[in-house]
Amino acid sequence: MEIADDLDSDMTAEPKGDAGARIQPAGYLLELSLDWIVLGASENIHHLLSESHVTLIDEPLGKFVHAQALHDLRNLFSRLSGTTGIARAYAVRLTDDNDLVDVAFQLSDGRVLLEALPSAGRFGEHFGSVAGLAAGLADARGQALLDGGARRMRALTGYDRVTLTFGNRRAESVRGAFEQPASSSESLPAIVTDTDGPGIALFPRRLEDTSAAQALMASCDPEAIEQLRREGVRASLRIPFSADETAGEFRCDCRAPHVPGFELHAAAELFAELFALRLELDRLKNG
Repeated sequence: MEIADDLDSDMTAEPKGDAGARIQPAGYLLELSLDWIVLGASENIHHLLSESHVTLIDEPLGKFVHAQALHDLRNLFSRLSGTTGIARAYAVRLTDDNDLVDVAFQLSDGRVLLEALPSAGRFGEHFGSVAGLAAGLADARGQALLDGGARRMRALTGYDRVTLTFGNRRAESVRGAFEQPASSSESLPAIVTDTDGPGIALFPRRLEDTSAAQALMASCDPEAIEQLRREGVRASLRIPFSADETAGEFRCDCRAPHVPGFELHAAAELFAELFALRLELDRLKNG
C-alpha cells in the first residue's frame, strides 16, 4: 500500500422525493464512528467489500477488511485527527479481491468519511510535475500570474477548461468552446465525474445525522447539475485556496465524463497552495 498524508455513484443530482444522502457512482463511501464502527454505507458497497450495505451497519470495519490495511489506514487517521485536511492512501488491498483501490478520508462532525475509487496504479505521476509547473510562475506578475496559473493547472489536470477566480479577478485557460462561461461553483463538491450519472444512496436513508454532504464525491442539488449541463460541462474539479485573506478557486471542467482519481486531486491541491504563495509574494513585491 502506498500512503500519502495530505493534511492542511458520480456526482449527480439527488432525485427529488428520494430522502437521504447520495454519492456519485464512480466511488464508494463509508461513514464511520471515531472507533471505526460503520454508521453508513453507500448502497454499491458490495462491489467493494463483497458484503451488503445492510450487513455492515453497526459492525466494526475490521470485520470486513484485511487487518494490515486497517492498521495502515488507522495509523494515517491518527495523524489526521484534530485537522480539517484530507488523508489519502494509494493502491490499497482491502479484501481478498485482487483489485486495488485509492482511499481518501476526512473528519466531519465527529465522524470519519472514507471514500474509495479503483486505483489508477500510477502514484506519483501527477505529483512529479507540480514543482516544475509552479516554478514556471516565478517571473510572472499581476494578471500574467493568474493567466499562467490557469494554464498550468490545465496542463496538470488535463481538463478542457480551467477557470481561476481570485477575489474579483479572473483568468481562464480553455481548449475548444463551451456553451457558457463557468459560473459560481460553491455549491459543488470537490469532484464531479459525470453530470448524467445516477446518484447512489447512503444507507440508512436519512436526511439528518450524516456528514456525507462533505464527501469529495457527494451528490449535489439538481439546480447545480442543470447549471453545469447548460455550460456544456459533464465533469468538474474544484480546488479552493486563499491568499492574503482573499478566497480563490480553480475550477476545472470537462465536456466528457472524467474520474480524476485522488492523487490528481491531491496534486491539484498542492499546486493551488504553491500558487497562493506566489500570489502573496507578488503582493509583497508590488506593494
